[in-house]
Amino acid sequence: MSTETSDLRSQTSEAGPSKNRQRAEWLRENRVRVTVLAVLVFVFVVALLGLEREDWFETIMQGLSVGALTFLVVSGLSLIFGLMDVFNLAHGEFFMLGAYLGWTAYTRADTLLDVAIPLLLLAAPFALMPLWQRLAVSITLTGRARKATAWGFVIVGALAAFFTITRFPLVIWDAENFALTPANMTVQIDLGTHAPLPADTFSGPVIVAVLGVLLGGALIAFGFGTLRKPGTETEALDRRNYVAFGGLLLAALLLHLVKEPVNEWIFGLSTTWRFFLSMGISVLLVAAFGALVEVILIRPLYDRPIYQLMITLGLGFILIELVREVWGRPEFTMARPAAFAGTGEGCPGQGLGGFFSGCSTVEVFGGRLRVYNEGFVILVGIVVLVAVTLLLRRSRLGMVIRAGVEHPEMVEALGINVRRVFTMVFALGSGLAALGGVLAAPSIGLSSGMGAVFLLGAIVALAVGGLTSFPGAAVGALVVGLLQQIIIRYGQVGIPIPFVEEPFKPSPTVVPAASIVLMVIILLVLPTGLLGRSEK
Repeated sequence: MSTETSDLRSQTSEAGPSKNRQRAEWLRENRVRVTVLAVLVFVFVVALLGLEREDWFETIMQGLSVGALTFLVVSGLSLIFGLMDVFNLAHGEFFMLGAYLGWTAYTRADTLLDVAIPLLLLAAPFALMPLWQRLAVSITLTGRARKATAWGFVIVGALAAFFTITRFPLVIWDAENFALTPANMTVQIDLGTHAPLPADTFSGPVIVAVLGVLLGGALIAFGFGTLRKPGTETEALDRRNYVAFGGLLLAALLLHLVKEPVNEWIFGLSTTWRFFLSMGISVLLVAAFGALVEVILIRPLYDRPIYQLMITLGLGFILIELVREVWGRPEFTMARPAAFAGTGEGCPGQGLGGFFSGCSTVEVFGGRLRVYNEGFVILVGIVVLVAVTLLLRRSRLGMVIRAGVEHPEMVEALGINVRRVFTMVFALGSGLAALGGVLAAPSIGLSSGMGAVFLLGAIVALAVGGLTSFPGAAVGALVVGLLQQIIIRYGQVGIPIPFVEEPFKPSPTVVPAASIVLMVIILLVLPTGLLGRSEK
């Protein structure tokens, strides 16, 4: 018995120094990172202690809100860059597109349903992409002649699709008519008078419009299939392709038949449920668009990163002009759901329970917070952080993604399509950006420049937290959000300076400049960011 006790004590004594040694080694290796984090915490604490109690609490919560929105943008950017080594300069415009599509699903669901029918028909031929790639092998042209022929098919298909899509019925807003402007429609929701617009009819025979869109989509898909280099291995054409093709056709037909009942059902929902529905629709649409962008534009350029930057930059400008053409140039807002817009008796809510009172504002620790901005947005950011972390670390898909990044040949040998996995990652990142956009729409409004503003903040947060670290993206977004709100708060109350009568009030232009200065300082000390991994 005594021998066993002595052995146990010896093992414990050996384990203790071993753990202490590991801890000491970790601190020695990360002493600079720990020091920088400690300095950041100290600076933020000192800055917040200079404010009144209600001011510092409001500032923290507003910083968390801005950080949550920034995180939803930077999280997608981090996933795409960290896992695929692709830097998407159009990511901010995906955020903007998510906001506008979310507004459309929330305010003008009838328009979205009208547009969805021809888009489903246009997407159907792309489900048969392996077929078009096989047919394109018969084209014996090479070099520039083959590329010119391929783009000729794409242009002819786009013209045919555009000509026939315009024959489909479409009820939409009108920037020239005040009663039909997006801004006025938002007011109608607040007043409870919003309703579907009168239904439109087909311009010409229905069958001609349907076949014309299908033909246009097939020509575009064939053109992109022709762009592949001759001899390149094509994907196998199997039953899933035909099922997807038939499913898209069936979905378009069913949507046309049940469009009016669906319109009535959506407009009969409360604004809260309609808002949640618009969130899901926006995320799905932008995720699908992101998958299409990855397949058509990014996948052929994996070995040419400069071209990736150029083509995504150009795509961003195209999306901006598209938004201006469809939704107009004037800025407008998105009405807040009823669950976050309550006023009158019993409002503002009191304490933490006030976040569930239905009031638009709540008083906590002497400060007044907006339930939507400082409550719901922060909650969604936390849920996304936890969900994506679990997806990457605990799910089979996350294991495949990480393995596909480090050893793509081995994963391909196991029968897993790595290219399809990368498409899913790009779609996920695009969907997260769209979620941030639709969440930002009720709080900051909609404008064609909103994507560029948040992309700048996301790039700064990504660099501060670490380009290849998803947790670093969260930390960087939090740092950027708090820094911006502290500067904005001191711009209101001022910074007391000895021997000066008037306090110094930083101007709004200091906000983005301070974020960039912080990024430069951190990168000079930690080239890989706060939580980034150094490449060995």
